[in-house]
Amino acid sequence: MHRSSHPRRFASLVAVATATALTLAGCSSSSGGKQTEQSADGVSAGKATTPRLTVAMITHQGPGDTFWDIVRKGAEAAAAKDNIRLVYSNDPSAGNQANLVQNAIDQKVDGIAITLAKPEAMTDVVRKATAAGIPVVGLNSGVSEWKKLGLLEFFGQDENVAGEAFGKKLNEVGAKKAVCVITEQGNIGLTQRCDGVKKTFQGQTENLYVNGTDMPSVKATITAKLKQDSSIDYIVSLGASYALSAVQSVSEAGSKAKIATFDLNKDLTGAISKGTIQFAVDQQPYLQGYLAIDSLWLYKNNGNYMGGGEQAILTGPAFVDKSNVDQIAQFAAKGTR
Repeated sequence: MHRSSHPRRFASLVAVATATALTLAGCSSSSGGKQTEQSADGVSAGKATTPRLTVAMITHQGPGDTFWDIVRKGAEAAAAKDNIRLVYSNDPSAGNQANLVQNAIDQKVDGIAITLAKPEAMTDVVRKATAAGIPVVGLNSGVSEWKKLGLLEFFGQDENVAGEAFGKKLNEVGAKKAVCVITEQGNIGLTQRCDGVKKTFQGQTENLYVNGTDMPSVKATITAKLKQDSSIDYIVSLGASYALSAVQSVSEAGSKAKIATFDLNKDLTGAISKGTIQFAVDQQPYLQGYLAIDSLWLYKNNGNYMGGGEQAILTGPAFVDKSNVDQIAQFAAKGTR
């Protein structure tokens, strides 16, 4: 991470992560067998000895979007430690996502973790879950909406703050004209990112809408835009896979535009090392998934909740560039960054 960037934010993140680690040191899943030396807090010999819970995680993940594989890995790690049966489901359609939440309510799960890419579609089902006595936490999308919907906690990145930081970074690298590529219309988090960039970037910006579920179309649309406007010197991607596709667009268009992005994966860290991607904003999706599931275990077993019901637990933003990518790449190679 950029040790010089956002020192207070990093300090708070470290504090949250450390507190969680200390609270849960040695908590792991138990699928049977003899339990020994159970302590008052339900932790025994490094394993959770509390009754097995079922927790549903429902996200707006679209087909082929590998970002969510990292979120899910974090959720699975927490579930394994906490003796939780994790039921993961996803749908990019807001209505279908709401139906998946309703299914979880009907199955009488012990807790629900959801994303709020289109929060208005989730209002009724969140209300129903609360009425049924099922705690609901949010992650990734919806930092500006989670309290309005009555969620217990939220784990993620403030997309407005992240976008503003991105815009300032573009100023630092001397960008003059940027195009922000939005891959899903109506997704509040993506819109907030581009709005944040526009707020602080001193150059020109415009949004380019593409169909994020069709990667060949994404590449073709970006290529056409670059051919149409040779003054574009930076592409702002809102996801790692789209940034990598944009590399091909730049080549095919014969453009001199550079690429920077939100979010990471192992291929993206390699591209930063090579210089084909300039920098990325890391929101730590593994941590989002882990904390969302872990928080429900803490709430169910000890009445704990983080942020006092008022503050989101922020997992980003942090910049990754050539100066620190080698440090991050070792974790990205494992699929956890």
